[in-house]
Amino acid sequence: MAREFRTVGVVGLGTMGAGIVEVFARSGLPVVAVEVDAAAGERGRTHLEASTSRAVKRGKLSQEQADELLGRITIATSLSDLAGVDLVVEAIPESLDAKAKLFAEVDKVVGEDTILCSNTSSLSVTELAVRTGRPGKVVGMHFFNPAPVQKLVELVRTVVTEPDVVDDVKAFAESLDKVAVVIGDRAGFIANALLFGYLNHAARMYEESYASREDLDAGMRYGCGYPMGPLALLDLIGLDTAYEILETMYAESRNLLHAPAPVFKQMITAGLLGRKSGRGFYTYEAAHSSTVVPDKLTPASTIPEDATVRDIGRVGVVGTGTMASGIVEVFAKAGYDVLVRGRSESKVEGAVATVRKSLDKSVARGRLEEADRDTILARVSGTTALEDFADVDLVVEAVAEELDVKRAMFGALDEICKPGAILATTTSSLPVVECAAATSRPGDVIGMHFFNPAPAMKLVEVVSTIGTSADAAATILDVCQKLKKVPVSCGDRAGFIVNALLFPYLNDAVKMLEAHYATADDIDAAMKTGCALPMGPFELLDVVGLDVSLAIERSLYSEFRQSGFAPAPLLEHLVTAGRLGRKTGHGFRDYAKR
Repeated sequence: MAREFRTVGVVGLGTMGAGIVEVFARSGLPVVAVEVDAAAGERGRTHLEASTSRAVKRGKLSQEQADELLGRITIATSLSDLAGVDLVVEAIPESLDAKAKLFAEVDKVVGEDTILCSNTSSLSVTELAVRTGRPGKVVGMHFFNPAPVQKLVELVRTVVTEPDVVDDVKAFAESLDKVAVVIGDRAGFIANALLFGYLNHAARMYEESYASREDLDAGMRYGCGYPMGPLALLDLIGLDTAYEILETMYAESRNLLHAPAPVFKQMITAGLLGRKSGRGFYTYEAAHSSTVVPDKLTPASTIPEDATVRDIGRVGVVGTGTMASGIVEVFAKAGYDVLVRGRSESKVEGAVATVRKSLDKSVARGRLEEADRDTILARVSGTTALEDFADVDLVVEAVAEELDVKRAMFGALDEICKPGAILATTTSSLPVVECAAATSRPGDVIGMHFFNPAPAMKLVEVVSTIGTSADAAATILDVCQKLKKVPVSCGDRAGFIVNALLFPYLNDAVKMLEAHYATADDIDAAMKTGCALPMGPFELLDVVGLDVSLAIERSLYSEFRQSGFAPAPLLEHLVTAGRLGRKTGHGFRDYAKR
């Protein structure tokens, strides 16, 4: 028979602890909240009153419900007041010694059947359990901030946790309207283990001056649909907190991807902790403010003032696939005359038909007038002769993702296109400099990586090689703005910004599954619910295609030579078995045949 939790206790009334208290009280439970002294208890009460007041203003609670909620909470300053509770959640600062000492003291006060939970986000729950006389009744119960809003709770079992304790606490968490995932005791659990490797990689990119903080953040927001960019998120979390979590993860994994980037230590020493100190990667209006204000690193504009922007009137697009057709539509919508080149008349006609179909959908949805559709289509023409690109100002190559094919195309374009014409490749993983080396104009060759579907996705990665001229880069940034896209600038190395940050994270998720640490469903739920990502890693891998993902991960490993980037064997095996994701009906999950 499942345990009944009639009264609960929470130790620590900081932001996290107060949020957990509110979650329990909202569910109708009497809560005993313990703080170190009366002043700390009063600060905790202020947290709770402010939170419930906001809920009333937003119509989430009535004033009567808020009063009843607060009436269920007893704030105490002695652990002895926990004597009659059925479950205790510890929510004090992330110090193993402090938490272990607290657990040993609480263990002596509460009844022998009381379950002890830690809200730690990174420390060993086992270390805490063995400091008590009831290790089988100790679990991790990791809420996410803000606890009243965030749905995810990671339930961490140790090797000695009693199975019925795990089952009962999971049922209890679900009764609080939370999404509970049960996992083993390892640093970072699911969400932080996957999230902080990604955040650390972004910090390294910034430290290396590979891309600006604004471009790194915009890349992940507009390229992946993330609610926040990695550096802005680090500022929100706190750089000192991030450093501690990474240190704990690295001490356990010895994975260099978890070793904190040196920039963390430098910034922490300088007092740049993020929003809570008013400065981190960004500068804020005041401590604890979310309002970013300009500082000396804030660019005056996307386009350098000393660069010359070339006139772009006519655009050529090489290729007739989905990506090429989308790019044709984007340019034509922005007012450019576009010439699309295909290997046969039927392929050219197919590309134009794809553009028409897309525009027709916009008309049917009321987003476009018929007259505007006809005007856009009138700007599009087709050819099978590459020689017709002789007078274009910009060529965008969108042919097969094979280096030899692209090099041959750039060599041909170099001979045909007029001097000053810019040659751009949409490659997502191949070296842009290889395309430039096939021409006599390396200064005019650049990467222009659109995301699929090009008409809908806002991001374009503008990739400059070591030889790309400042004028060519400035011109493409200007063109992207005229296309109503968000351009981000970066150097020519594997993965650029988005794929270099995204795919190691996806690879880590596969390794986590491979180790039987958690199920694909729980990992997806953790990242969607706990980190507010639009898709879980396995859902996304199946959409992208496991073969495409593997190719990108191999290119990253080949370039960076870090063992943490080596593709997970499970991914290799699935590709070998022909389980490529949604396109084959089988990937990490099986899909119904259409």
